Amino acid sequence: MSAVLQEAPDVHRTPGVNIDRLTVRFGARTVLDDLSLHIDRGEFLTVLGRSGCGKTTLLRFIAGFVKADALAGTLSIAGRDLTHVPPHQRNLGLLFQSYALFPHLSVFDNVAFGLRARKLKTSEIARRVADALKLVQLADAGHVMPAQLSGGMQQRVALARALVIEPDVLLLDEPLSALDANLRASVRSELKALHERLPNLTIVCVTHDQDDALVLSDRTLLMRNGRIAQLGAPRELYDAPNDAFVARYLGAANLLPPRVVYPVGDARHDDRERLACIRPERFMIVPLGEGPLHGTIASVEWYGAALSISVALDALPGEPVLVTTQRGHSRMPDKGTRVSLRFEADDVVLVRP
Repeated sequence: MSAVLQEAPDVHRTPGVNIDRLTVRFGARTVLDDLSLHIDRGEFLTVLGRSGCGKTTLLRFIAGFVKADALAGTLSIAGRDLTHVPPHQRNLGLLFQSYALFPHLSVFDNVAFGLRARKLKTSEIARRVADALKLVQLADAGHVMPAQLSGGMQQRVALARALVIEPDVLLLDEPLSALDANLRASVRSELKALHERLPNLTIVCVTHDQDDALVLSDRTLLMRNGRIAQLGAPRELYDAPNDAFVARYLGAANLLPPRVVYPVGDARHDDRERLACIRPERFMIVPLGEGPLHGTIASVEWYGAALSISVALDALPGEPVLVTTQRGHSRMPDKGTRVSLRFEADDVVLVRP
């Protein structure tokens, strides 16, 4: 397939997606508030956030589906101003949570639907459908009906239908949420591999799942109340969150008063404007007296290869910290054991509350 489905030596030669000062209001409620965003061509961006934060509205704005009481801002894709262009003229691929396959049409006819609407020649339709099905590893499934396929295979058919039109941008709205945990991980890996094979394809994926963001993204956009809470590489959001909200959203986080972490005499000890963020895996449980923090093991939970341990600190009664560690050959620690916690200076990040 041409355009999107062929590799190019420079994936950033043309502009990607540019949103400038987008505001969306429904009645008195502001869903998106003066949001500006640039997405490079060929980038995989995940948009994270709680329900009602505006992430789906952002995706629908790119697709051209937003009809609001107040709407301001501009959109350009691949250098074209699409602010007032109707959805069917935007050349975007869409994949929704429900897949929305036509049950009475075969896999081939489902994938070919958009091409027939564009009145392409039969031979061109056949070639592009075959290419798209091969791309999602369903080359021999063209004759099969959707009901005969598993959930993961139906998702791949919907993906092929979105890709076959050779879109400038692929929009994914919670594409994995309907799958069980094992299948979700498998399809997530397939999406990542697909993006590596299509370096020209810009992908915007809305999700509430932090694992989607950490595994799939070139960059992650975390939204809060219609604004950007933080935008950056997934590792940046995880290791250097802007504030407590970002820290908690991207995984478990211990947020402690700096006086607990830093010794007296350190300038950070008396910082009352920020919290000390330490990820659970950064703590190491050591014998009592061999670390700077002391406490008592309050609970131990076993998750197969990993242990989740709660430690009640002497310096912070009533607010246990979480420690995660890989299960080793030694026996599991017992509840009630007195221990110390050790960590490196680089493991601590000061964040806004």
